Amino acid sequence: MVEKAEWQDRGKGHRGRLRDKFIDNGIDGFTDAEIIELLLTFGTPRSDCKIPAKELLTKFGSLAAVFEASPTALMEVKGVGSKNSFALQFIQSVARRYLSCRLKGKRYLTSSKDVRDYLSHSMRGLKREVLSVIYLDSSHAIIDSEIVSEGTINANAVYPRELVVKALQHNSAAIVIAHNHPSGALKPSPQDDHLTHNLYLVCNMMQIRFLDHLIIGDGVYSYADSGKMAAIQKDCEKVLKTLGS
Repeated sequence: MVEKAEWQDRGKGHRGRLRDKFIDNGIDGFTDAEIIELLLTFGTPRSDCKIPAKELLTKFGSLAAVFEASPTALMEVKGVGSKNSFALQFIQSVARRYLSCRLKGKRYLTSSKDVRDYLSHSMRGLKREVLSVIYLDSSHAIIDSEIVSEGTINANAVYPRELVVKALQHNSAAIVIAHNHPSGALKPSPQDDHLTHNLYLVCNMMQIRFLDHLIIGDGVYSYADSGKMAAIQKDCEKVLKTLGS
């Protein structure tokens, strides 16, 4: 009993030093292992979490990968139980909500880095494709964002009319869409081009500006920055002119 009490006292002192370290120096003074260790203690405050933290990093390879791992995968590491897994998953969700809330009301064109940071955090590393929409008002201030479709690892069925209906429900004057490539590849697929083309046509008919389509993988690809959006716009203008004649 004495040995156990001494071990708990040492553990409590170590956790206290980690907390003091954060208060004094912020997150920059922490290693990735120390960040995970401190988060694990929120779930099991009486346990020594140093070894499980290091083993999580070894198993998944990075701090981001640990946060993105499923609860089942996390609990495959010895010493990581349901409470520890919950703590890691919870902090990931809190970060995602914080980044999302921070965007609201900001001008998209002057906050594109914040938008990309949010999308990269929320979409990179997912094992399935998801598609998000960012809704903008007439001055391109961000109204809201949401995931509108979830697919498999290599397919995502999206219907432009459904996206436009959601945009109208949000009273959007403009939209930006984004989806992830679980493979990490950034090159747009023919299906990505087809969706972008069709969505541009439908948005134009409903007087909604379709500003960009972002692909999240090992980096971020932008249809607008690459010039593909301008090319699609010209092609769609020809189609609309033909329809109107």
